[in-house]
Amino acid sequence: MSWTHHRARVAALARDREPNDPDLLAARRDLAAERLADHVAHVLAQAPPLTDAQLQRVTAILRPTLRPTTEGQVVGHAG
Repeated sequence: MSWTHHRARVAALARDREPNDPDLLAARRDLAAERLADHVAHVLAQAPPLTDAQLQRVTAILRPTLRPTTEGQVVGHAG
């Protein structure tokens, strides 16, 4: 599903719903996730292959239970 579908859903829900409506909040979250996924796919398609350490760092940014340190190490737990 493209992010434009999610944008249309957010627009439709926003017309009749309160800003804190659970369906509207979920639609906004889905839109943000889809736009992020599209952007990441675009960047990765143009970039050379990442090293294992680079992949770990990017994964840590996307997973809140993992976090990169200033030294580039990944700490936390993946489960």
